[in-house]
Amino acid sequence: MDGNTWLAERFAQDTGHLRAVAYRMLGSLSEADDAIQESWLRLSRADTDAIDNLSGWLTTVVSRVCLDMLRSRAARREDSYDAEAYVPEPMVDRHGPADPEHQALTADSVGLALLVVLEALTPAERLAFVLHDMFGMPFEEIAPVVDRTPAATRQLASRARRRVRGSAPTPDADLPRQRAVVEAFLLASRAGDFDALVAVLDPDVVLRSEHSPTSTPVPASVNRYLRGAHKVAGQASLFSRTAGGRMRSRIALVNGAIGVVTTKDGELHSVLGFTVSGGRIVEIDIQASPERLRHVDPTFLED
Repeated sequence: MDGNTWLAERFAQDTGHLRAVAYRMLGSLSEADDAIQESWLRLSRADTDAIDNLSGWLTTVVSRVCLDMLRSRAARREDSYDAEAYVPEPMVDRHGPADPEHQALTADSVGLALLVVLEALTPAERLAFVLHDMFGMPFEEIAPVVDRTPAATRQLASRARRRVRGSAPTPDADLPRQRAVVEAFLLASRAGDFDALVAVLDPDVVLRSEHSPTSTPVPASVNRYLRGAHKVAGQASLFSRTAGGRMRSRIALVNGAIGVVTTKDGELHSVLGFTVSGGRIVEIDIQASPERLRHVDPTFLED
């Protein structure tokens, strides 16, 4: 086996871990793949004989790439950017009672609600929190990436942790319970049953919806950010009436939690992520941007 083949195989062994780090850093699968590709390019140009811990080196490199991407993203955002309505790029997979092994693999997926909170952190805070709290990386190893001392890096993670604990809801761990709540929401929505919708929604439920700026404009009647059970129930009833029989919903795993994939006239329309806590829906995150849904399994479109 030549050196290039060995290096490619060794890199492939770490790709899953690197993708997990990059996705949590960026909230986008497509951007995470870009970060992994850049990390491979840097590895191919590096003196690998001087690298003692290749996995650690790769984690550091992909973290630096993600940090640069986050800083660039923050710098180029326009005034039209709506932070309240931000919805991460969802991880979508099939869900079924006969697939416990796959459910175990997705059990540690980071939820959309947490990714929304992470988006509000500074790039350095996000990196320190993700690498330390989610992946157990020591502050001494994180500090050079953010160009701070270990003590200052610890403070970054501490500030991020306080914001996360105060903002990100804790979802119910029981997937069957989540599914029952989401299916009750779908049933009430289709029936236009306003009272039944309110009953499954937390009084302070938040709804976020992201659409592509280059696609068909969103109707003025559809709000991108709503808070409160009555407002969210009203919009769900309105959407159900306007969509009619052209919309079809399928239960799916969205970032490890029960969610919904919707199609309209046989084409992918949106992915809905639900955060169920205390037996009620506390957050609904709707991603309806075609550019952000290109990775969704096309078999969801099949009958």
